Amino acid sequence: MVNGEDVSSPPATATPLSAIAEAFEDLAKRLNDVEKNEPDGEEQLRLENFCHACSLVSVLFNCLGLVFKFAELEYTSKLHGLMNASKTYDTLQDILDLDVANDTVKTAGSLSRSLRRVRQGLDLVRSLFKQFLATDDNSLKEAASTAYAEVCAPYHSWTVRAAVSAGMYALPTRDQLLVRLNETEQSAEKKMTRYINASAPIIEYIDKLYLSRNIMLNW
Repeated sequence: MVNGEDVSSPPATATPLSAIAEAFEDLAKRLNDVEKNEPDGEEQLRLENFCHACSLVSVLFNCLGLVFKFAELEYTSKLHGLMNASKTYDTLQDILDLDVANDTVKTAGSLSRSLRRVRQGLDLVRSLFKQFLATDDNSLKEAASTAYAEVCAPYHSWTVRAAVSAGMYALPTRDQLLVRLNETEQSAEKKMTRYINASAPIIEYIDKLYLSRNIMLNW
């Protein structure tokens, strides 16, 4: 209770985009704080905190309809594995070092592979938001196609790429997506920009974890 008002619950205007933007800003701040405290060492980002922020993103894939169902299914299944791992392992480094030691980094079902795919999902959303903000076209086909081509297509088979291309016609319109997200054009722009900026250092951080262990990113 503050000045006679109950502030224990989130405001009525809270939306999925609000939650996502806030979670990744918090994650980026945690990473920045760790970097300041350990300037000469490798920053340690807690797996539990990372999984919490990532768990909020899956609703976006659902709002985009069937064409992004492949992304939603892969993202949520890989994230579920990481969430279970967070009960045993403290940091992202822990799971990567485990697979490096066991030579299972790229093995199907490995935690390192799951982390790579979740990171790809975060980047897909980031790219889609950038394309969304770059145009006022009511059709999302071009924005979604560009984001997919940049982030996912290089790692997918021809069959998957063809199926995604065909499904782009089933995307919601820009206005429909805003309604599903409970946003206006103006509010969505602010929150998407916040996510774009906050997720960038997280994505870069994950890439550096692999590269620092001589693991290339072309998979």
